[in-house]
Amino acid sequence: MNAPKTLPRIDPYVKPPAATNGISPKISQLHQIYTQQPKASKQQQNELKKKSDYNSLEDIQIAATTAIKGEDRRIPRRLIMDPSGKPRSKNVTSTVNSKFEELSKRADDLEQKPSNQRELNLDNKSTNSDLQANIDADVERISRYMDSIIDIEDEENNGYEKNRAKQCLDISRRAFNSGRTRKLAFREKQLKGLLKFLENHRTEIEDAVYKDLRKHRQETNISEIELVANDLRHTLLKLKAWVGPERPQKRIINFLDNAYIYNDPYGVVLIIGAWNYPILLTLGPLVGALAGGNTVILKPSELAPATNKLLSEVLINYLDHECFQIYLGGSQETTELLKEKFDYIFFTGSSKIGQRVYQAAAKNITPCTLELGGKCPLYIDNTVDMYKTAKRALWGRMLNSGQTCVAPDYILCTKEVEEKFIKESEKVLKQFWGDDPSKSSSLSRIVSESHYRRLIEFLKNEHVALGGHTNDQELIMGPTILTDVDPQSPVMEEEIFGPIFPIINIHTAQEAIDFINSREKPLALYVFTKNKRVQNMFLTKTSSGGVSINDTISHISTENLPFGGVGLSGMGNYHGKFGFDTFTHKKGVLLKDLGGISEMALNLRYPPYSNKKTNLINIVLRKRRGIYLGFLDRVFIFLLGVLLAFLLQFYVNIF
Repeated sequence: MNAPKTLPRIDPYVKPPAATNGISPKISQLHQIYTQQPKASKQQQNELKKKSDYNSLEDIQIAATTAIKGEDRRIPRRLIMDPSGKPRSKNVTSTVNSKFEELSKRADDLEQKPSNQRELNLDNKSTNSDLQANIDADVERISRYMDSIIDIEDEENNGYEKNRAKQCLDISRRAFNSGRTRKLAFREKQLKGLLKFLENHRTEIEDAVYKDLRKHRQETNISEIELVANDLRHTLLKLKAWVGPERPQKRIINFLDNAYIYNDPYGVVLIIGAWNYPILLTLGPLVGALAGGNTVILKPSELAPATNKLLSEVLINYLDHECFQIYLGGSQETTELLKEKFDYIFFTGSSKIGQRVYQAAAKNITPCTLELGGKCPLYIDNTVDMYKTAKRALWGRMLNSGQTCVAPDYILCTKEVEEKFIKESEKVLKQFWGDDPSKSSSLSRIVSESHYRRLIEFLKNEHVALGGHTNDQELIMGPTILTDVDPQSPVMEEEIFGPIFPIINIHTAQEAIDFINSREKPLALYVFTKNKRVQNMFLTKTSSGGVSINDTISHISTENLPFGGVGLSGMGNYHGKFGFDTFTHKKGVLLKDLGGISEMALNLRYPPYSNKKTNLINIVLRKRRGIYLGFLDRVFIFLLGVLLAFLLQFYVNIF
């Protein structure tokens, strides 16, 4: 066997090459040294292939070279999979970084040894082909998963992460251009993976949302998990019919042609989620994007860290790692993302931030959907059952402690209705949340101290008719109903986004409509009345993203209804088929035949022009009412009956 190779001394005064792709300069220096060595003999190479760890010259050389090439990018905070496809107990950082740390330690040891002792002993290595196979499988999987998570909160890689937005986009672009997302089977597989994540990790999701918002498990299930899961089930049932080209009606001039509407995926989609419903408002839009055949970069809100950790460590295992990526970080990182050219942007958040997103999209003429918010009014008249109305109104207002974009923001009613509502609300508050709602486990926490203090400021100089309990230490505010509110007071100037419910007195339904129309268009409008005429007045004389009559919020749980805003409350919509349509471009296709009959019809448009040709073209192109052919099936059945009767009579006469 050849003598072991002696490694040259690492000169501490030589500046190592800059770190590449987040790999330490020590590994870069190792690579620089080892690549200068003479190539190992065939016998040495064969021996090295049998070794079970990164202890050999070749192993170190391969590891360092792989790192330099960027094939193993910065280690994400997520679980890897073993060769059988099951999650390992160790995360990627401990699995891979430990190897690189070991290399660096060996380099330090080599520096401290005399040069004549600095060698690799190839004879003291244990052989374990099974272990080697596991390590190789891990490295291969890590190489595939490196770009699935982009965590820009790691200060060590801050400089490296400046280019991550573009690199992330490039990975998604290549994946989309490969064409695999267009296949129906691939789309269904991704949707089933997302559904499996929700079903397999329901408890973990509940725990994560509780850590972020102190939201009760029941509330998390009905307002987040099940809404997304039902949308997924509905989409999986209908997707095959949605994906295929549609055949629109044709005019006489196109009688011999075939007309189609193709549903083309946009390409690379950016989805920016919100913290108040970190599952629903992050994964809800993802359903339509995946169904539409797009690749997706998901940017969850940094204000829901526990949920983000779950998504980045677990969800990523259920979806294709190139077609779906998660980009973590705050507002600065979101800004970096928005500098890149996406094919579609979907944003959920405040109107203020939505305007910035829209401006960024406009620079690249990128289509986008903005799901924003606003002050959603709730009208009550004296025709309703006040106890049931109080229950439904207060449930909708206090869901997630009022931190809901479609929650009713204020009440419009007469003074007489107000008194009845306050009386019944007192019973409901005690029934729902007890004597001290701030101690109830059914009430969520306010997301941050700054937001909590903002809500406290709203209560200054206001008359609290009911509630007002607070817990400064836990950031919990109980349901609070305000009366005698000035329409120009601070609590009426912006979306409250908390458990405060002001009441504005009006005298008639028309006055309530005028009040609503004098303000920005809301995301939702709620009307409590049994009077059909009054219901119709609000439906026809106001503009809002959606309307629910005699209930609150439930209209967003119906997958066959679009959900979206209008005006300052947003643009575009999704849920069910509307989500699929949002993330697909409707491409018109006309297929003409090259036969003689088709060419004869087209001769009218060719030069030389004449008045006769012009008159004929005008007659052919004129739009006419379509011919109703729905009666033909009845005519056919009638004629079939006559024929059968004739045959029966003929048979009787013969026999």
